[in-house]
Amino acid sequence: MTQTDTAGTAPPALPTGRLQGRQVFADTVRLAFEVAALEGWNHITLSDPDFADWPLGERAVVDALNRWARRGRTLKMLARHYDQLRLLHPRFVQWRVTWSHLVEAHSCAGAAGAELPSAIGSPVWTLERLDPLRNTLVASRDAERRVALQERVNECWLRSTPSFPASQLGL
Repeated sequence: MTQTDTAGTAPPALPTGRLQGRQVFADTVRLAFEVAALEGWNHITLSDPDFADWPLGERAVVDALNRWARRGRTLKMLARHYDQLRLLHPRFVQWRVTWSHLVEAHSCAGAAGAELPSAIGSPVWTLERLDPLRNTLVASRDAERRVALQERVNECWLRSTPSFPASQLGL
């Protein structure tokens, strides 16, 4: 199901198949958030060891997330830790504070190697980095791939703990 934007045009097409490259990864992540806003995905799952090399702090990504954010939508995040995200992506951290009621973030510190996927999951499309060092990616609309990725993320989620709070309370 593809919705049209206010100008009456269809959202840009998300790529499918094998992709490669650091710039391709960043461009595809940006496009995914834009399409999520235009199509109104009800949930997005983000998974990565630390999100350090994701373009989450870029103005275009945060603008797309602002357009996406609505009542009933959820953003589920899973990482080993969020230290690099906090340091490198201050715009995203502020967005997370503003929209804290939509975001559920957990840390799976015990996940080893490829056990914690570097991926985006949605109701209609997935992007997974099979090799984060070489930025080898697979993008797909295949339901079996979406379910398999979600199951892998859920396995880590079950062993995780809440993390990356919207505010740091202290004395």
